[in-house]
Amino acid sequence: MRVTEAQADLFSKFDPIIAEREALLATGVRDPFAIVMTEVKSPTLAVIKGKETILLGTYNYMGMTFDPDVVAAGKRALDEYGSGTTGSRVLNGTYQGHRECEDALKDFYGTEHAMVFSTGYQANLGMISTLAGKGDYVVLDADSHASIYDGCFLGNAEIVRFRHNSVEDLDKRLGRLPAEAQKLVVLEGVYSMLGDVAPLPEMVAAVRKHPNCMILVDEAHGMGFFGPNGRGVYEEQGVEKEIDFVVGTFSKSVGTVGGFCVSDHPKFEVLRLMCRPYVFTASLPPSVVATAATSIRKLMHASEKRAHLWENSRRLHKGLIDLGFTLGTQTPQSAIIAVILTDQTQAVMMWQALLELGLYVNMARPPATPAGTYLLRCSLCAEHSSAQVGQILDIFAAAGRQTGAIPG
Repeated sequence: MRVTEAQADLFSKFDPIIAEREALLATGVRDPFAIVMTEVKSPTLAVIKGKETILLGTYNYMGMTFDPDVVAAGKRALDEYGSGTTGSRVLNGTYQGHRECEDALKDFYGTEHAMVFSTGYQANLGMISTLAGKGDYVVLDADSHASIYDGCFLGNAEIVRFRHNSVEDLDKRLGRLPAEAQKLVVLEGVYSMLGDVAPLPEMVAAVRKHPNCMILVDEAHGMGFFGPNGRGVYEEQGVEKEIDFVVGTFSKSVGTVGGFCVSDHPKFEVLRLMCRPYVFTASLPPSVVATAATSIRKLMHASEKRAHLWENSRRLHKGLIDLGFTLGTQTPQSAIIAVILTDQTQAVMMWQALLELGLYVNMARPPATPAGTYLLRCSLCAEHSSAQVGQILDIFAAAGRQTGAIPG
């Protein structure tokens, strides 16, 4: 393999971030991208560098990764169908399990159609790029996930951003577009950085004032614990009949990997022929769709888990506020709680202090975060016990005083 000397080349544009990373590591900070879990004991506990660590940085909201029925279903499918399909869904990549997974989604969401993708990222990439092409408009929240933006770029649609969660700005932006143009409005139930929730009824009402609009809601972080049936924020807020497409992922509450879209649109099935990220990629392994289908069906009857998760969220949010931390939302809105820090140095120091004390959270910085904020993102799980939430608060208190993030 040809190796070039350090000179201007395609990598040169990354030099500033390389220098920033090297300067950070030179201070003795652990590399956040070098964290290895050598053992995972449960949805809430792992071993990192020989130390038992509470996991507060996963999206395992409903704790399904170790559910005995889910694990058993995966093992059976592995034995019966092998390790992979080695093919696209439109070729040899549709097994019985893929249909069963889509049937589980249709039952869970009460829709006529369901389509499974290999990842949640591909679900957004595929749906948005296929639905909205050249000459169409995608109207999206400025804080939308990268997969939503990338779907716009792949489809070559015109992108129109509105201010985060601003109904007024959404209405204004739609009003400026040509009435005859086709428009796809993309919203998220829960925004993953701050954990805040969209005002969907007001947004839907604003959208319906304008012609030729369809609405897609990403419920990646809402599925499982919002709404009477766990379908997401759009169910919780009572706008199910107004949403044209719901996109989601298996890598959060479902506890495995994959993505999906559900809809009642009568022409939906044509997307299986037209959607490039669906047509031109290998389908999920049989063991994965088996775990997903089993988990989805169990989530239909998970009201007690949902209640406990909300209890955890309210307790942790109040506890962190009482300790003196600044949070991303004034009230607990989801299972995500963002602790806002003053700058990168403080965020890194706090993240490392928490890890050394036995707590893993996610550190996030620009450009992933809104408005240039630095934060530690906590993701609660329905399997976190009350005792563990107490431990988490104790660790935050100790780390906060140690780093000066809260008064000593």
